[in-house]
Amino acid sequence: MPIFPVADPADPRLSDYVSLTDVALRRRIEPERGLYIAEGSTVLGRALAAGHTPRSVLCSARWLPDIEELLGSTHQGHVPVFVAENEVLEQVTGFHVHRGALAAMQRPQLPTVDELLATGREGGPARRVVVLEDIVDHTNVGAVFRSAAALGVDAVLVSPRCADPLYRRSVRVSMGTVFQVPWTRLESWPGDLDALRDQGFTVAALALSDDSISLDDLAASQPERLALVLGTEGDGLSHAAIDAADLVVRIPMSGGVDSLNVAAASAVAFWATR
Repeated sequence: MPIFPVADPADPRLSDYVSLTDVALRRRIEPERGLYIAEGSTVLGRALAAGHTPRSVLCSARWLPDIEELLGSTHQGHVPVFVAENEVLEQVTGFHVHRGALAAMQRPQLPTVDELLATGREGGPARRVVVLEDIVDHTNVGAVFRSAAALGVDAVLVSPRCADPLYRRSVRVSMGTVFQVPWTRLESWPGDLDALRDQGFTVAALALSDDSISLDDLAASQPERLALVLGTEGDGLSHAAIDAADLVVRIPMSGGVDSLNVAAASAVAFWATR
């Protein structure tokens, strides 16, 4: 296994890892370079188990034995591993790398919507999917993926302006389940909801409206194929997305609270429709 000690934070071989806390920069360069960052050995292990390919690994000396074992066990022993002191790691990335290891991974090619819907997690066609409209907080995106994985959702579709599920924070919050739940990015919004409807999905928008039905009522007479649409933080779903849905669903609230955080709402909806 090629192992390279690194002492200079300006070493050009570490360019994939520079300024990981600069969201605007990373949002631009990661898709351009066809990469994403996996943080920590647990997340890296799940990425490798999903068949993703590492470009390189950057770690502290303490974590090198774990990384060697992980790469060796997954037949990735040819991947270059850069080893640096914690101070150098912090200067390169912009934060304290307390999980000890980072991996620059090749970004996989996303499936088409038709490919995504053709196969669910139990082998047949997808029966239950979630659509995310313009969610901007990467933490919320990762939390939705984790709930989707835990509660049997077949796939996630994200709108063109939704935050990147493969951004480092999304991946970390999801505990690597972004590699487990199939997903893709829509190109036309909300027009691509018609592709779901064409394949027999009932499109249900989670929003507050006078004509909404209770989530309990949806669960009691759940359609064979269901797409749950969740909106951005603060404003929720756009009027265009609500108008494009077949029905509007609300989560019953009490205690003077009108709604939940989008990640919490997703978990409630996934549980009720499981």
